Amino acid sequence: MSTELKNHTVEKIGGTTMSRLDELLDPLFKVSNPKYDRIFVVSAFGGITNLLLEHKKSGEAGVYAEFANETQEHGWMGALNRVDRAMREAHEKLLEHKGDRQEADDFVRDRIEGARNCLIDLHRLCSYGHFRLSTHMAETRELLSGLGEAHSAFVTALLLKRHGVNARFVDLSGWRDDRVLTLDERIADGLDSVDFATEMPIVTGYAQCAEGLMNKFDRGYSEVTFSQIAASTKAREAIIHKEFHLSSADPKLVGEDNVRKLGHTNYDVADQLSNMGMEAIHPTAAKALRQTEVPLRVTNAFEPEDPGTLIDDQEAEKGVAEIVCGLDVFALELFEQDMVGVKGYDAKTLDILTRHSLRIVSKTSNANTITHYVDAPLDSMRQVQSELTEIYPSSEVDVRQTAIVSVIGRDLRGLHVLERGLGCLREEGIDVISAHQTTRTVDAQFVVHRDDRDKCVKTLHDQFMGKGNASPKLVA
Repeated sequence: MSTELKNHTVEKIGGTTMSRLDELLDPLFKVSNPKYDRIFVVSAFGGITNLLLEHKKSGEAGVYAEFANETQEHGWMGALNRVDRAMREAHEKLLEHKGDRQEADDFVRDRIEGARNCLIDLHRLCSYGHFRLSTHMAETRELLSGLGEAHSAFVTALLLKRHGVNARFVDLSGWRDDRVLTLDERIADGLDSVDFATEMPIVTGYAQCAEGLMNKFDRGYSEVTFSQIAASTKAREAIIHKEFHLSSADPKLVGEDNVRKLGHTNYDVADQLSNMGMEAIHPTAAKALRQTEVPLRVTNAFEPEDPGTLIDDQEAEKGVAEIVCGLDVFALELFEQDMVGVKGYDAKTLDILTRHSLRIVSKTSNANTITHYVDAPLDSMRQVQSELTEIYPSSEVDVRQTAIVSVIGRDLRGLHVLERGLGCLREEGIDVISAHQTTRTVDAQFVVHRDDRDKCVKTLHDQFMGKGNASPKLVA
């Protein structure tokens, strides 16, 4: 590196926030008085990664899914054209100068056409029979993933330069680079010539490396890149900028007058949030920061004067519930009267769920029943149900729609969460299918009918956080 980093921060901007980049020029980037010694790691603009891979929630096919499944003749080409249009629309909203727009258009053309030619060549190669397309799909997913972050980082650097900031596009995506580098080597190589005293690096959230980020972390790769940069450069602080504060619940569900900012929590709570699909930070990313003692802060990008929420390893001073959240899941119930004393029922279920790459949120069991609560599409659950029925023909395998609502806190001891939770839910007429709490006392989970999820969140939030206790910054 051309200048040493001493008191710097590494800051990540999420995809939805990236789409409002023009609103962040002064609040976040300080364009009127640029502050350097800051490394920004950016996600793709909102919705772009869904178009490149598949929609994260609905599963709607993107370029990767179309190419992998060959759902129709060259369907992936149409999907890639949609990415092209979406990228251009994204940067046209942000770039006012005609020259900047032309540069961004040229960049998109180069990357999209390069990817198109690569996929055409790969398809042609595999048509000979000696090569199997399936063996190249991991690399294909990596290639496509990097397009979104490369585009957003390039556009961000253009926008900042136009406003007087000496921004520098740092591309870790490995585009047209035949070297095999580890993640740490890729990061070091990308930052090697940056003058941190006078340049603001805008780094791609995707990094091409020998380990294969997508293969190991899938859609959590940008947070892993972010955390590794912070850890390897020994940042003073790692910061994630979101559109909202990390708060006690969704304000839309519990009311803005009731919700409050967390302010301070620990990595244990962050892990529980990830398990519930809230993604404060990817667990692997949190591990890298924790091990190198780099503190993490989650802020609202549009309220830069607010310190946000600090995440570290400190325990709570007293038992307190910090957040209530809900997640739609499927309850996969395996009942077998002869299960008692026989080993293997759970192991085989886990093998099938792992083979289908389905995420288990929670599980319960008794003498003859094992229930896994799974975050997955219905068609995948039906396939798992069919396979389990074939393996255990005398069993009853049931799949039904449910939701888990979780009360989470660094230390819930003394709060009697299960007792009080069941009581207030009964008073509200909410039928609880199941409830459980581990000995770690960091969360308590209530399984309810899916239609009751939002009402359950509000009821539990009112019970454990009270009403009218909003943090001032969270109230409109």
